[in-house]
Amino acid sequence: NTLMEDLPGQQGPMATWPEVAVVSGAREALALLSQQAPCHIATNAEASDENAIRQALQRGGLDTYISEIFCYRRIGLSKPDARFFHTVAASLATPANRMVMIGDSLANDVMGARAAGMDAIWLNRHGGKAPSGITMITRLEELPALLLS
Repeated sequence: NTLMEDLPGQQGPMATWPEVAVVSGAREALALLSQQAPCHIATNAEASDENAIRQALQRGGLDTYISEIFCYRRIGLSKPDARFFHTVAASLATPANRMVMIGDSLANDVMGARAAGMDAIWLNRHGGKAPSGITMITRLEELPALLLS
């Protein structure tokens, strides 16, 4: 639900769903951000491997902006486990403190990434109040200005 919508009633790999839906502003944000730094996906998706995730991204027109895909089926761990994030950082040969996780789950994406030493931004599209010290956006359109300023 950060880049692609989990549509109600759909099961199995998103790539096989009759319809895929891109989160508003995702394409525009990734187009800008991917010009400045590589963009990757770190997901807890259990029904899809990297190839299926890449196919879903292609259907949504986002695949050209994504370099690497890290998922539960590849890593064998899920967020918020700090080892998930450490595995991502090690695979990318990038220190965790030089990475930023953007996600819609405060517990899994934001708190998990922070526990692993990463910066994190909460995509809070439902209007919840951000805990103290948490960077929050309500729309992906806000992300480039926040990261590229």
